[in-house]
Amino acid sequence: MSFVKEFKEFAIKGNVMDMAVGVIIGGAFGKIVTSLVGDVLMPIIGIFTGGIDFSGLAVTIGSAEIKYGMFIQNIFDFLIIALCIFLMIKGMNSLKKKEKEAPVEEPAPAEPSNEEKLLAEIRDLLQQKQ
Repeated sequence: MSFVKEFKEFAIKGNVMDMAVGVIIGGAFGKIVTSLVGDVLMPIIGIFTGGIDFSGLAVTIGSAEIKYGMFIQNIFDFLIIALCIFLMIKGMNSLKKKEKEAPVEEPAPAEPSNEEKLLAEIRDLLQQKQ
C-alpha cells in the first residue's frame, strides 16, 4: 500500500474528521471561556479581593521578572474551562439518558403470511385428530 493511499484512508476515516471538528470547536470555545474569565469573572473577583488585578502581580528577582499573577489567572482559566466542559458533558449525558428512558413504541406484530396461516390450520387439524 502506498504512503499516499494509506494517508488518504487515515484522513477520510470518520474519527479523524470528528476529531478535527472537535479541535476547531474547542479552540472557539476556549476563546469564549478566556473572554468570560478575563472580561467578566476576574473583575468581579478583583472587587472581592480589594481591586487586585492578578495579571499585574509580579516579583523581580535580579533582572528576571516572575509574573505569578498571570499564573494565577491561568489557573482560574483552567478551572473555569474544566467546569464548563464538565457541565456541558453532564448536560449532554442527561439528554442521552432521557432519550434512552423514553419508551419506544413497539410496532404491532405483523399479520401472519398466508403460509403461516396454512401451517397453523394444519397444526390445528393434526391436534384435533389426536
